[in-house]
Parts: sequence; C-alpha cells; structure tokens
Amino acid sequence: MVKQTAGRDSLGEFAPKFAELNDDVLFGEVWARENALSLKLRSMITITALVSKGLVDSSFQYHLQSAKENGVSREELAELLTHLAFYAGWPNAWAAFRMAKEVYAQSDASPQHGSFFGQGAPNTAFAQYFTGNSYLKPLTDPDKTVFIANVTFEPGCRNHWHIHHAAKGGGQILLCVDGEGWYQEQGQAPRSLQSSDVVTIPAGVKHWHGAKAHCWFSHLSVEVPGEEPSTEWLEAVEDSVYQALA
Repeated sequence: MVKQTAGRDSLGEFAPKFAELNDDVLFGEVWARENALSLKLRSMITITALVSKGLVDSSFQYHLQSAKENGVSREELAELLTHLAFYAGWPNAWAAFRMAKEVYAQSDASPQHGSFFGQGAPNTAFAQYFTGNSYLKPLTDPDKTVFIANVTFEPGCRNHWHIHHAAKGGGQILLCVDGEGWYQEQGQAPRSLQSSDVVTIPAGVKHWHGAKAHCWFSHLSVEVPGEEPSTEWLEAVEDSVYQALA
C-alpha cells in the first residue's frame, strides 16, 4: 500500500500526534493488516460507514477513488449505495452518488476481475510461462509467512506444464475464487473448476491450470512450505489440446 502522508501534510505542525495516528496507524497498520478482509472489502465497509454518517466530503472522495483502485466496480458501487439508501437515508445516498459519478466517470472500459481480492497487475515476470495474459495480486509477504497470491487469467489463458519440486513437503494449493477454469495432471483427465473448488497439488506432479476459453478465472495460489522448493517450467499446453476441452 502507498504510504499515506495526508495527516502530516495537513496537520503535521498543528496536531502532530493526530497526523501520526492517521498516517501510520489508520492508513498504515489497519489497512495493511493481512487477515480475512481484502482491500476491496475494507473499501466497501468504509464507504458504508461514511455514507451512514452523512460524511460525504473530500475524505469520502478519497475513499471512492481507493475503492475504484481496490477493484470495486461501478456496478458494485451503485448496488451498494442503492442498498444503503434504505438504511442510511435517501439524501445521503444522493450525495454519495453525485460524488461517485465524478470518480467513476473515467473508469476503464474493461471490467475488473479477481473477486474481492482484486485483479492485480499484469503478470509480466512470468509471462513467458503463460499462453495469454494473466494478472498477479500478492496477498502476503513470502519473507514473513506462507506466500499467497491471487492469479487471474483472461479467457483462454493458461500456464505451461510445470512441476513444483521440494526435498521435503512442498507443492501447491489452488483456491478458486472467481469464474471458471481447468486443471489437469499428466496422464489424468482435465478437471473443470469454478468458484469454491479446491485443488491440492503434491510436489513432483506435472500439471497445468488456467481459464476456460470464454470465461475469466481467478484462484488463490498457496505455496505449501517445503525444503528446497523450486518450480520447473516445461512445455506449453498445445492449442489443439486446449481447444478440444469441452
């Protein structure tokens, strides 16, 4: 997350402690906590709280922009504010909609994918091992804990055959969160995947996974701890094999 400096910029001399709590605790520690709440969900909760209190000001505009960047689509925001109108007040919702229209006026033409975790950035570092475009949203720091990342595949995108190696333990777990995809192990029939499916991949198993031909697909990739882990990237999944999948 980008380091917040608004508190120090506005109140650094007048209220230095408040500025410190705003920048380092609220927008530093609280928003960066790695637990069950994604940035997208935190944005939606924050918008709900502000609209309920009628606080539709410059800070609300900031949170709308953050929500947009955290993967809240225009359709999702419109539905959120419509629902809130019946609980937080019609005038509050009207005021929120006016500001939301400005923030979302220049939304990207293409919708965001990736479920609550967000689509992430183009997966350029591993592009050579994918057919089609993929996107990566790291969710944890691998230097501190088990590495988990949200991987999103555009329709038709899949990774190459590969093997996760480890001297002991290791492997990978896929937690499907959005769309529909495929998973296949060497010598086995392909498995159709959809949201809520779980795939356990032992170390040493040759496999591939990706989106179906006409659907986006996202899964959380969990690296199972192991000794001397590595990934061996192999050949691409041939177009003829992929296109033959029902």
